[in-house]
Amino acid sequence: MLLTTGMGLTLNLNYSMIDISSSVNILTDNKLLQIQQPGIIYLPKIEDPRGNLSIIEEENHIPFKIERVYWIYDVPGGQMRGGHAFKTQQEMIVALSGSFDVVVDDGIIKHTFSLNRSYYGLYLPSGVWRHMQNFSTNSLAMVLSSTHYMDEDYIRDYSGFLKYKERHE
Repeated sequence: MLLTTGMGLTLNLNYSMIDISSSVNILTDNKLLQIQQPGIIYLPKIEDPRGNLSIIEEENHIPFKIERVYWIYDVPGGQMRGGHAFKTQQEMIVALSGSFDVVVDDGIIKHTFSLNRSYYGLYLPSGVWRHMQNFSTNSLAMVLSSTHYMDEDYIRDYSGFLKYKERHE
């Protein structure tokens, strides 16, 4: 497999392809560890004339144990989802059907990831603001989470998020 970073560097690895917006920290034993930046993880795609199959295995294709799965669907035209950050929770977002954009903000730089393939997963580490927009008709977003739901983990106010980032950077 190939690894392509946002810096334009391409490496051969025995791992899923990853396109990170700025950096990759550690890849070892076919596992991804300590990714600090959001990025697209290219999931295995098994092609078959009867229909394709993709898989996600915790701590193999994603750098965390899956504690919760939820999905977002039937989003009315023009609506946004998200608009928050997490203190500890990490996520992987996959567009199982249709397409949508995820705008990710680390407090300094905003980056938009367009998800439109069911074999692309967007990895989001903790401590990044995100919102989802531009949902196509019948889109379906699956979200894999590293934690159970904890209301106290959410940062729902952007100015509060910026203050949190100042204290934890």
